[in-house]
Amino acid sequence: MDAVRVALLREVLAGTEWPVATRRFARAMRGSVVSHGGGLLLVGTPEYEPWHLAAHLADEAAWSGTPELAPTLVRHGARPEDPPHLSVGPGRLAAARRGETLLVVAPDAPDGTLLERIHDARRAGATVMALDAGDRDLQALAHEALTVPEEPVLDLDTVQHLVSAAAGENALPSPRGRRRFRDRLARLTDHLTAPPPARW
Repeated sequence: MDAVRVALLREVLAGTEWPVATRRFARAMRGSVVSHGGGLLLVGTPEYEPWHLAAHLADEAAWSGTPELAPTLVRHGARPEDPPHLSVGPGRLAAARRGETLLVVAPDAPDGTLLERIHDARRAGATVMALDAGDRDLQALAHEALTVPEEPVLDLDTVQHLVSAAAGENALPSPRGRRRFRDRLARLTDHLTAPPPARW
């Protein structure tokens, strides 16, 4: 979904909690990933794989100059012969460590095995975030959760678009942008510290 469609979607949802809620969640996720620097793990349930969110977050990471947002997609059905970006299996959750952020996307209740892996990742020090339909067990494990009830205008896929778009907003400027800012600041400083013009 491109920026124009996201803007239209936010317009449709204006007056509801969703524009603010998705930005808050996205900023918490970005803050965790950037400040801890350990990387972003993204996992769904055995029945639901959030590959679309993975692609959008990778795009936002590139566009915003925030490489930490590019996730590692953890797949329940990963096989060694899959391409490298699709071959990370659930064993990666057991290797999660302090500083990493784990984003769980669950349209249905996660099974006991997945909950146990999430619990282990949290116990190892990973920050757990959840986009889900209101599962109490998952929310008890999450440091930050956003519950998405099924509504006529809104579903989990729509919220994922809003979250990924918001994750790239207000990121630190790129090195080129910082140089331009420094150049403008230097010109302003020169202007303000220059001696006054000669009287005529």
